[in-house]
Amino acid sequence: MRLKIGMRVKGKVTGVQPYGVFVDLGDHQQGLIHISECQAGYVSDIYELFKIGDAVEPLIIDIDQFSGKISLSVRSLIVNFDVFQQSKYNRPQRIHYWTNYRQSIGFSTISRARNKWLIEAKKLF
Repeated sequence: MRLKIGMRVKGKVTGVQPYGVFVDLGDHQQGLIHISECQAGYVSDIYELFKIGDAVEPLIIDIDQFSGKISLSVRSLIVNFDVFQQSKYNRPQRIHYWTNYRQSIGFSTISRARNKWLIEAKKLF
């Protein structure tokens, strides 16, 4: 079976380490569910979430073309659909600008320095 990013695959947990879970995908292929992809939020004990021999159905999130390593995720299967129901008009009442937006200097400061930059570039190249 040719694996592709975005596919949901069935596998069996073959190893649990502090940094992630190894999953046998069949056809002599193995993937890793990194601890950050095990669940949404903080994982206090990965050994409570997974045991060797557990059947899992993770999502393929990356395949390294050079090494052939397969990155898996169980977290991405958990979607909170309530987020999509929220209004898109929930914006803050006051928008804070980090620059003084009332000044309309635009690109004038760059255009003043442009000729100097061109002369320096011609000397270097």
